[in-house]
Amino acid sequence: STHMFVGLHMRGTSLFFAFAFTVLADPVSSVAYAIESALRSLDGDLGSLLPTMAAIIAIIAVISATYHELIGRFPSGGGGPEGVASAFGEGWAFLPLGALLVDFTLTVAVSCAAAASALIAYVPELESVRTPIGLALVAVVAAGVLLGQFGRVAFALATLFFIAVALGVIVAGAFAEPVAAGPHHHGPGNPLVAGAALGSALLAIPLGMALATGVEAPSNAIAQLPQLDNRARRRLGRWTLWLMVGIVGTLTIGLTAVAVRLGNGLPPKDSTLLAEVAHDAFGGGVGFAAFQAASAMLLLSAAASSYLAGSGVLKALATLGRDGEGLVPSRFGRINRFLVPEWGVALVLAAATILVAAGGREQELVGFYAISVFASFLAATIGC
Repeated sequence: STHMFVGLHMRGTSLFFAFAFTVLADPVSSVAYAIESALRSLDGDLGSLLPTMAAIIAIIAVISATYHELIGRFPSGGGGPEGVASAFGEGWAFLPLGALLVDFTLTVAVSCAAAASALIAYVPELESVRTPIGLALVAVVAAGVLLGQFGRVAFALATLFFIAVALGVIVAGAFAEPVAAGPHHHGPGNPLVAGAALGSALLAIPLGMALATGVEAPSNAIAQLPQLDNRARRRLGRWTLWLMVGIVGTLTIGLTAVAVRLGNGLPPKDSTLLAEVAHDAFGGGVGFAAFQAASAMLLLSAAASSYLAGSGVLKALATLGRDGEGLVPSRFGRINRFLVPEWGVALVLAAATILVAAGGREQELVGFYAISVFASFLAATIGC
């Protein structure tokens, strides 16, 4: 009996690790561009960047409290759409459902396009096959997700690797010598300037809220765990949710503080804010290369997270309707031998079409995030 208990405990730990760190890939990957988006809306004012990002993390915590309740109420998955259906009627569920599916599909397309860009940055000769590379990555990630637990472990390891290297950037940056002009500080004694800085920070919050992409994922992806009972899914989903808030909050505030300390303003066109921060923190070399490699792998893990969440919410809604009919066709509730809803994964593969339409360039797609993210959050909050 002791061996059985140890075996069950190890399987439970493995499941939590694989599930949590795969789902975490989407919001963690948002750190890479959300800080820079906020800085751009602040016109490069580093003095206002840290309070802006702190306010965004506080908002994300409030949104997460909504999804904490939804996980408790709907432990079989469904999240915001199921909450809205319960509160206002089944027809209203299609508003957040549509927004979420757009979000998940865009995340797959953007993440795979960005990973292709990272590869092309190292091998410029591949520029002519940018779109085929992106399409291949979309297919590879889908295949990994369809392998169930095996694929989730690989994507979880990639997410964990990025978190470790990013923490290394924060530690190294705390001791590195600033190599650029210092941050723009506003005089604390001038209330008019202070008020202008506050106004700029408030206006920057909507763009910085790109960081919130993936917050809803745990409430949807728990539908991928039919081997657990409702109590276990509640516990796993909630632990994942708040672990996400803690990790994303720590990385965001830490990397922002390092950017401010080192004086990393708006990056050149061929780079990113996070790449500049990592380069200056490590002084180039192996540490910088490791960070870039970890970022690329994280992007593919983010795509896997969206496959999981998208197919999970469709699986939950396949059995939600009255008389067992479901709000979406029953085929989306079917699972393969690895316990993955294969029809849901196939639908999210529509990301391939979006990637082709954008010419394989992620920057053509990033701007579409805001509406889908805010629509799903608003619906979930009103439903609660």
